[in-house]
Amino acid sequence: MWNKVMLTMLAENLFITLYMTLVSTAVAYVLGLPMGIALVVTAKEGLKPNRVVYKILDTIVNVVRSVPFLILLILVLPLTRAIVGKGYGPSATVVPLVLAAAPFIARMVESSLLEVDKGVIEAAQSMGANLRTIIFKVMLGEARTSLVVGATIVLGTVLGYSAMSGIVGGGGLGDIAIQYGYYRRQEDLMWVTVILLVLLVQVMQFLGTKLSKKLDKRIR
Repeated sequence: MWNKVMLTMLAENLFITLYMTLVSTAVAYVLGLPMGIALVVTAKEGLKPNRVVYKILDTIVNVVRSVPFLILLILVLPLTRAIVGKGYGPSATVVPLVLAAAPFIARMVESSLLEVDKGVIEAAQSMGANLRTIIFKVMLGEARTSLVVGATIVLGTVLGYSAMSGIVGGGGLGDIAIQYGYYRRQEDLMWVTVILLVLLVQVMQFLGTKLSKKLDKRIR
């Protein structure tokens, strides 16, 4: 079984898994990062409290996060087909992955920003810093270590979601595990895909930890 064709298939699907994970996470951050910032800024004790905006964002995040990924994958098939042109394959899987990851990212960003010392923010305000400066230079700057750690967690989560997408022909290592390991009872191949997924998570965790320590230069 372990011939050149099989090894090539594993290599190709490893790349597909990385593609789905990295692209989905990057796009999800484009949506989730502003949402997380807005949740902190518009909160009751935020820089610009706005009960209506906060409630809308909070509800969206809570509702989407409450939907299991496999159900979300099926629910958004019409949207996926409208954007990508089909409901299966790696590119099609990116759509539900983004929708599932964005609210999770928003919460991770919100949690990281809430850890910022309020004294640092107040000091910036006393020096006349505007809202944009406080958000991008003070809050995000102070929270960068926590944000990197959060990004590492997000990558691991999205990687797990991408493996689930194999059930509906999403491609990647999860697809191999299901099509060959489960349906064809090739358990050795399934274990290889599991090991590769675990190794990917460990590499991401290692790189994220190294980067977070390097960036840990918060104002004391």
